[in-house]
Amino acid sequence: MSDREGAPRGPVAFVLKGYPRLSETFIAQEIRALERRGLDIRIVSLRHPTDRAIHPVHREIDAPVLYLPEYLWRQPVRVWRGWRQVRRMAGYREARQLCLRDLRRDPTPNRIRRFGQALVLAAELPAEIGHLHAHFLHTPASVARYAAVLRGLDWSVSAHAKDIWTIPEWEKREKLAEARWAVTCTETGRRHLAGLAPRSDAVALCYHGLDLDRFPPAPARTQMLDGSDPERPVTILSVGRAVEKKGYNDLLAALALLPSGLAWRFVHIGGGAGAAALKREAARLGLDGRSEWRGARPQPEVLAAYREADVFVLAAKVARDGDRDGLPNVLLEAQSQALPCVATQLPGIAELIEDGRTGVLVRPDDRRELAAAIEQLIRSPALRAQLAAAGEARVRREFDMQGGITFLAERFGLPPTAAPSRAASRERVFV
Repeated sequence: MSDREGAPRGPVAFVLKGYPRLSETFIAQEIRALERRGLDIRIVSLRHPTDRAIHPVHREIDAPVLYLPEYLWRQPVRVWRGWRQVRRMAGYREARQLCLRDLRRDPTPNRIRRFGQALVLAAELPAEIGHLHAHFLHTPASVARYAAVLRGLDWSVSAHAKDIWTIPEWEKREKLAEARWAVTCTETGRRHLAGLAPRSDAVALCYHGLDLDRFPPAPARTQMLDGSDPERPVTILSVGRAVEKKGYNDLLAALALLPSGLAWRFVHIGGGAGAAALKREAARLGLDGRSEWRGARPQPEVLAAYREADVFVLAAKVARDGDRDGLPNVLLEAQSQALPCVATQLPGIAELIEDGRTGVLVRPDDRRELAAAIEQLIRSPALRAQLAAAGEARVRREFDMQGGITFLAERFGLPPTAAPSRAASRERVFV
């Protein structure tokens, strides 16, 4: 670990589930910002990239990447060599007992896989690494935890959304008790994890915030479309992976409920395993002629889409397995571009959007209420402008990422530095 009062005692290895990923821009922006503050970072990825494109920020990151065996059976010699090397380490017996205890409570291949990845990580980790930091409390934290025990290192964790709500309480309790420190990106998540941690102050709130240098103010929108002209439809945009918790089935159903004479078009950006099924559902509902599916796109194209759209919608909800969003960064991005947002009343989202003032919130799974909110914004350019201005002002005032980066830099033991201005964001971004 690094000393809180001085410089880190060596580079920090960030353990990620996959890298680079288009859907995890917030992690990439954090890594790059911490590098700029002076943190020496190595990236450890449990999976190889699957996205065909990358964001510009990925090209700016200096950290080298170590890819662990994604599936142990594909690299058995590497795993065997790792085991041969680490079995002589002082922490091997403790790490093995830790894994066996986890395996007894959760007898799944995933537990064995994570221990095998930790063996390789502990064997191949450069000797100068002084600390491990996991992004996500589930599988990345498992690998970081085992490897830290093997190597006698401290580790820390950033918890986000699915990892908070879909792993058992015993696992959360034990990881929070062993981690040197933990942060999470919503007050709702912080309260939940703090209730499981050995100390109420063991988990801190640290909003991701937004890199406002990459999201400068958008040019003023000059068209005041109201859905009355078929030649000039209102553009409804949504950005997110095609997975259950994003609520795209609800959004498509709501769009199908809009009056037939209303002029609008729908644009979706994002990957995800359910994309093909959503396209079929859109066709079944008679929306295919009004819908455009762009797939996962790099950040400059997403930024252009925000600026071209008139309304942003995210119908997030709690999935059947408990998975849910925290505070989706796409809402911050959309609001930074003066794009009025309709979203659902999930606790994390409500930490950003104030219903009726900086956006519109509806109940999750309520398709009629969602349709009514969308229709209201389509028909009222004045209301869109009012919500957009208030939403943008709040994001730029309170959700600048620099406050969170300053907080993390202190946690990693970096010496104080001249932080960027926008002091108000530092007060809001962490507690």
